[in-house]
Amino acid sequence: MTGQLTHGPGSRAPGAPTEPPDEVEPGVDLAGELDADVEARLEAETSEGPQELAPEEATEEVELLIEQGSVLRLPEDSAAEAPLDPDRDNVRFGEGETMIINLGPQHPSTHGVLRMMLELEGETVLRSKPVIGYLHTGMEKTAEELTYFQGATNVTRMDYLAPLSNELTFSLAVEKLLDVQIPPRATWIRMLMAELQRISSHVIWAATNGMDLASTTMMIFGFRERELLLSFFEKVTGLRMNHNYIRPGGVAADLPDGWEDDVEVICDTIEARVGDYDELLTGQPIFRERTEGVGVISPELAVALSATGPILRAAGVAWDLRRSMPYLAYGEVDFDVVVGTVGDTFDRYAVRLNEIRESIRIVRQVLEKMPPGDYRVQDKKVTPPPRARIDESMEALIHHFKLFTRGLEPPAGEVYVGTESPRGEVGCYLVSDGSNKPYRMHWRAPSFVNLQSVPALLRGGLLADAIAILSSVDPVLGEVDR
Repeated sequence: MTGQLTHGPGSRAPGAPTEPPDEVEPGVDLAGELDADVEARLEAETSEGPQELAPEEATEEVELLIEQGSVLRLPEDSAAEAPLDPDRDNVRFGEGETMIINLGPQHPSTHGVLRMMLELEGETVLRSKPVIGYLHTGMEKTAEELTYFQGATNVTRMDYLAPLSNELTFSLAVEKLLDVQIPPRATWIRMLMAELQRISSHVIWAATNGMDLASTTMMIFGFRERELLLSFFEKVTGLRMNHNYIRPGGVAADLPDGWEDDVEVICDTIEARVGDYDELLTGQPIFRERTEGVGVISPELAVALSATGPILRAAGVAWDLRRSMPYLAYGEVDFDVVVGTVGDTFDRYAVRLNEIRESIRIVRQVLEKMPPGDYRVQDKKVTPPPRARIDESMEALIHHFKLFTRGLEPPAGEVYVGTESPRGEVGCYLVSDGSNKPYRMHWRAPSFVNLQSVPALLRGGLLADAIAILSSVDPVLGEVDR
């Protein structure tokens, strides 16, 4: 029967009379026992185990110190024994009754499938904990069953708002294993696409951040600009997202005819429209009140939490891998590393807005300096032959067949390569055993690492500020759960 609730073999049919038990102890509430049993089973079914935020009185002192950030500055055993400093917030600073609520994973402002558990005293957030795993796809394990040629199609789906950054990082790691140098044109094409991808990611962040703070106009503006960029990506790679364009050995195809004019239009259009964003939000009193002094993080704590990208730079730390540890041709272009002064939600907004301008500046220099030549390395052990050659040459056919059936076989070894994605340092750790598939792959996903900063950012703030703070972190759950 549809909708019928049963409680096992002993349950009665709807409408059947209730038979009293043979012996009933006086004072026993059978209905209460049943309710407690159902409640216990429901809790067991929905619990995420140690990931969940336990009530404060059931949480160990060391864990509370970790949540506050104290253990980051002291050894764990010393932190547990250290007396509380009366000049700073106590570990347990809630004095009244508290409650634990869920924000997400279905909430649209949790950016996909992030579940935030918040302990509230009134409207003040005392403690919080991200609960992840709702989008788990096992991409790192999947990589062990894919050849190095197939790997780029896997990693590109982790950060789906910056897929080219993932392809670039994976390709650089494979090339480091192979010890091959790609042609200059391939390097500059990669840099062009990576910077356009950074602009695309930041404008979609501006759109969703604006919507989180009730600006539907910013949502429309951001998606409008992103559409301009996705159209160019489709023209170059054949796809709007998850391109598999940057591959080990270079890129899949050269830039199409007229690409310079397309890029000029993109730069001119978005540069003008970033001014519109500035006018719409930066001086807007409500936006300023929702963001200034909200979700502040110190540079010391940001470094201790391993935060990278706009979160770290907004706190005043000028760390950008494009400048600090240059790769591709970033050492040959001029750009500024944008930093904040306060480390609040407004600074994170301002850093991203100005990074769009700096990326446009880099793209214009790429337009001027793009060299001619090959767009991929001409090593037959790495690069397949041109498609037209397969119909003309038996050697080309064999070459093509071997590469796409067997794939690349880097020598045994391990490498780590990090690049600057729109969200921070994205790193690929690869271990080769000499076969055509990675023995191990591990991904340093900036969204995953940056989530560590969320409890520190939310602590002591208002529930209404939680959405603005979480949006300013800009997590992509595809690379968190990966």
